[in-house]
Amino acid sequence: MKKSVDIICKDVVHFLNENLPKHFTYHNTEHTLYVYEKAMHIANKEKVKSKDRALLKIAALYHDIGFTKSHLEHEKTGCEIAKKQLKNYGYSKEEIDTICGMIMATKIPQSPKNLLEQILADADLEYLATSKYLKNSIALYKELLHFNPDLSEDEWINIQIKFIKNHTYHTSYCKRYKTFRKNKNLALLESKI
Repeated sequence: MKKSVDIICKDVVHFLNENLPKHFTYHNTEHTLYVYEKAMHIANKEKVKSKDRALLKIAALYHDIGFTKSHLEHEKTGCEIAKKQLKNYGYSKEEIDTICGMIMATKIPQSPKNLLEQILADADLEYLATSKYLKNSIALYKELLHFNPDLSEDEWINIQIKFIKNHTYHTSYCKRYKTFRKNKNLALLESKI
């Protein structure tokens, strides 16, 4: 029998809390739950069916679980973890493949191939268009310093400017309601150089 999304959520949160190294100041449990919440919000706006919504919830929970093993190719690693765990939870190969497609759609540069993949990709980077952008950007910068201690603040700002300029949202909802705020955050960054 298939495990419920609520049980999977508890298990994944416990797994992340136990296994994520502390230097992940951005890619942490809080980020995973934020993406989960935003994916559901976007799914509502995009009128996603409940069966697909359940798979989207699971993909959101697993989208960064690969960081428990490595920051390199973490999406691929996340799919490997998801495949093993979800098979034990009673999910079919087809459902797991759909979930892994969504996880892989969060890989930068993003290239989602269907609406569910677009939603998770947008939920993962939704913070670019929020008032919490700078706080999240600082958390990500601290995380990256662990792997590259020589990364200066000026270099980081330039990386962020280039990233935001090259980024586009995929869903109709985010294109319509998030692009303006994202561009305001871009202007804020550009004022710092």
